[in-house]
This record gives sequence, C-alpha cells and structure tokens, in this order.
Amino acid sequence: MRRPIVRARVGVVTLAAAAVPSAAPASAATAVIGGHAVSVVESPWAVAVSSRQRFGGDRAGQFCGGVVVAPREVVTAAHCLSSEVLGTRLSQVHDLKVIAGRSDLRTSAGREIGVSSTWIDPRHDPVSNAGDLAVLTLSRALPGSDAIRMADPGDPAERPGTDATVYGWGDVAGTGSYPAVLRATQVSVLPDARCASAYPGSSSGTFQAATMLCAGETRGGHDACQGDSGGPLVARGRLIGLVSWGAGCGRAKSPGVYTRMSAMAAAVADHG
Repeated sequence: MRRPIVRARVGVVTLAAAAVPSAAPASAATAVIGGHAVSVVESPWAVAVSSRQRFGGDRAGQFCGGVVVAPREVVTAAHCLSSEVLGTRLSQVHDLKVIAGRSDLRTSAGREIGVSSTWIDPRHDPVSNAGDLAVLTLSRALPGSDAIRMADPGDPAERPGTDATVYGWGDVAGTGSYPAVLRATQVSVLPDARCASAYPGSSSGTFQAATMLCAGETRGGHDACQGDSGGPLVARGRLIGLVSWGAGCGRAKSPGVYTRMSAMAAAVADHG
C-alpha cells in the first residue's frame, strides 16, 4: 500500500509507513516525491508524530505526520494509530508525542509535547480506507498562530486544477531513504472521476468522493509516500486533506488519496 501502511497488502501503501527503513516494503510508499526542503517557520502547523519507544533512531521516532488545527488539537490519519503501524496496541505506546517547530528531526529545536488523549473516527474502515482521521489532544497548548484553518464544504481550494502542496518527512526514493528535514512538493487537485477510475475498488482501497479527494500529476513524479501519512495537503491557505493512501508513490495514473477535511471538520469539532 502506500499511505495507510498496510504491510501485508502488497501494492498499496498507507502513508503511515514505518519510519524504520527495514519496515518499508519495496513496493510500498515513499515520502514526499519530487519535493524540496522547507522550514516549519513557514508552515508551523506541520508537525511530526513520534514514539521513540516504537521507532527510535535519530529522527526522534517520527513515523507519521500531523497538522495543528487548534492550540491543543492535532489531526492525523487514523491508520497511523493502528496496531499494524505501531506494531502493538495504541494503549501500549506510552510515549506518543507531537513534535512542533522542528524542521530537522535530528535537532532539539521546537517542542515535543505529550498526547493526553486520542480519538479515532469510528467510521474508519481499513479495507476501503474511509474515515481515515484521528485527533490527538495535546497535554500542552501550542500558540494559536500555529494552527491552520480546515477547508469548508464547497471550498474553492478543493476545486480540480487547484495547486496544492503536500508536506512530510517520509521516504523520498522508495528505498527506505527517509530525510531528517521536512519536505514539500506541489501537486494538483484532481477531478473525483479520475480518482474513481484509478481506484474503483481493489487491494489498494476504494475511492469515495464524499470523504476523500486525490491530488497528483498526470505524469506522476510528485506525491507523498511512506512516512508521510497524516501530513497536510494545503491549498489557498486551507487544510484540504490528510495524506492517506494510494498505489505506489509518484506513479503516473496513480494519484495520492487524501482524507477530505471539509467533510471531516464537524467530526473534529465534535470528537470530544
């Protein structure tokens, strides 16, 4: 898989990918493909979700991305908190943290904030990848200026052809090459019909326009991938999607699929 890191499902990548190179199957997703290094100074809402207990390494245990939507709320992909990704039950992960204000995961910049509670959308279906949303409540508040606004239903930022940017610390080569520095790449929001044609229902997942959108380039080459799950897709200053799943990474005719945030905003607001 690509995004929802389902190691058992060859061909699909659930972007949540393992931050540990050996855990990423060759056919699985990579990280931000065709991108460039960026600073969190310009994108303070882009955060890393980490657990040194489970993933270790010099990247502070990062295994997924997340997005600050309120001082104490970070959204990420539901599949990031699955036992398949974590290698154990979520209740057994005692050091789940969000890393904010740190572009280079090898440094001690920014803050590592504990997660006081988690909420997973009860509609999440790991087969179709629907409802791929989770909310992390932080033990300490971040500045309100770090938060990004989620798109509203019918937001122009979701229209096909709109330029969007996806961010993450995931694999950049499809070979377990995980950068320590945040990267971003530009993609285009694609028509729902194109996504439905690419993913009519298979081992990769089933595209459902009501809660999913997809983005990429016709020729491929720009995409999110393994390790980027839960990270932001931003257009016109709005959070329009969370990296969720796809087939391969950066492949022509296989766009990345994202959780449609305009359809999830109410769930985020009501999760408590």
